[in-house]
Amino acid sequence: MTEKKFGVLSLPVIVAALGYFVDIYDLLLFTIVKKPSMMGVGATDATMLIDSTKVINWQMFGLLLGGIFWGILADKRGRLSVLFGSIILYSIANIVTGFVVTVDQYAACRFIAGIGLAGELGAGITLVSEILPKNKRGVGTSLVAGIGLFGAVFAYFTYQITGDWRLCYKIGGGLGIGLLLMRVSVAESGMFKQTENQQVTKGNIFMFFNNAKRFKKYALAILIGLPTWYVIGILVNQSDRFGKAMFSSTVIDSGKSIMFAYVGIAVGDILIGLISQYFKSRKKALLIFYSLTMIFLFVFFSSWNNSTERMYAVCGALGFSTGFWAIFVTMGAEQFGTNLRGTAATTIPNMVRGILPLINLMFLDLFQKSWGWDIIKSGIVTGVLVMSITMIAYYFTEETFHKDLNYLEPEEMLP
Repeated sequence: MTEKKFGVLSLPVIVAALGYFVDIYDLLLFTIVKKPSMMGVGATDATMLIDSTKVINWQMFGLLLGGIFWGILADKRGRLSVLFGSIILYSIANIVTGFVVTVDQYAACRFIAGIGLAGELGAGITLVSEILPKNKRGVGTSLVAGIGLFGAVFAYFTYQITGDWRLCYKIGGGLGIGLLLMRVSVAESGMFKQTENQQVTKGNIFMFFNNAKRFKKYALAILIGLPTWYVIGILVNQSDRFGKAMFSSTVIDSGKSIMFAYVGIAVGDILIGLISQYFKSRKKALLIFYSLTMIFLFVFFSSWNNSTERMYAVCGALGFSTGFWAIFVTMGAEQFGTNLRGTAATTIPNMVRGILPLINLMFLDLFQKSWGWDIIKSGIVTGVLVMSITMIAYYFTEETFHKDLNYLEPEEMLP
C-alpha cells in the first residue's frame, strides 16, 4: 500500500501550526497580563517581583518536566498521542487559571500548563518532518512556527481588547478545545507506524548520554538555539529597564516590546524556511540569521537606540533576526532516528528555555549584583558570551537538509 503524500498546506501541517499558535498564546500570556493578574490574586507592589517570579519559575519547571515526559511518550506511543494529551492538559489548566484566587493556586495552574505546553512544538515538528518529503521539510516546519508565533500577538491584542486577564485564559482554553476537535482527523506518522512492531528501544532519553557521538549532536542542537532566549528573555523582556538606563525612558511597555518581537520572529521563521529551501542548506540559512542577530544587537546597544519608538523597532528587528526557532527545532529532529526523534525534538527547545535562568543568573546575579556592573555592560557581555558559544556550536553542527529520516538509532553503547 502506497503511503499518502502530504503537501506543505496539508491538514496535518495546518493543524500543527494552529496548535503552536495556541501554545504560544498561552506561553506568553502570563508575561502580557503579569501585573493585573498578580494583583488579582493578592500580590502587592512590594511582593510583585517575588510572587511573579514564583509563578513563572513553576511554569518553566513544568516546561522542563513536560519536555522530557512528552518526548518519551512521542517515541513510545506516537506523535498524535502527545498532540492530543498535551492540548487537553494545557486547555484544562488554562480554563482553571481563570478562576484562581491565590498566588499558590496561580503557580500550580501554570506548572500544570507548562507540562502541557512542553509537548506541542516538538511533537508537531516531528510529525511534519516525517510526513513531508525532505525537500519540503524546512518550509513546512517554518510555516508551523511562523503561524504559531503569531499567537503572542493575538494574546497581546486579546488582553488589549478585553482588559480581563481571567477571560484571556478562558479564551486560551476554548481555543485549545476547538483545536482538539480538528485533530481527530489527523493521521499518525508513517515512519513511526513502521517502528511500532519492531523490537527496538524507543524514547530512551539516556541514549543521548551513553554514546559520545549522540551526546555531541544533542548538546550542539541545544546550544545553537541560545540567542533566541537571550534576546527575548533578557533584552526584550527587560526593554523597559534598558530604556531607562540608556535614555531615561519611563514609558516603555515590555509587553508591547514582546508583541513587536514576536511579529518579527513569526516573519523570520517563515522566511528562513524559504531561504533554507533556496540554498538547499539549513546551516547557510542559519548563518544569515546569526549575522543579522549580531548586527541588530549592535544597534540595540548603540546611541541610535535613543527613543521609545526606536526601542520597539529594534525589538522587532531582533525578533526577526532570531526567527530561526523552526529551523533550529527541525535540525534537532533531523539529527536523530525515528525511535528517538520525538524525544529529541521535544526536549531540545525546552532545554534551551531551561537555560534562560542560567543566563539570567550570569546577567543579573553575577554581573550586576556580585560584580556591580550596570545593566548595559551586563547585557553586552552576556550577549558576546552567548553568541560566541552559539557560533562554536554552529561550526561543529552537521548539515541536515538532505538527510533521509527513515532510520533508527542503534542501542549499543559506543565510545
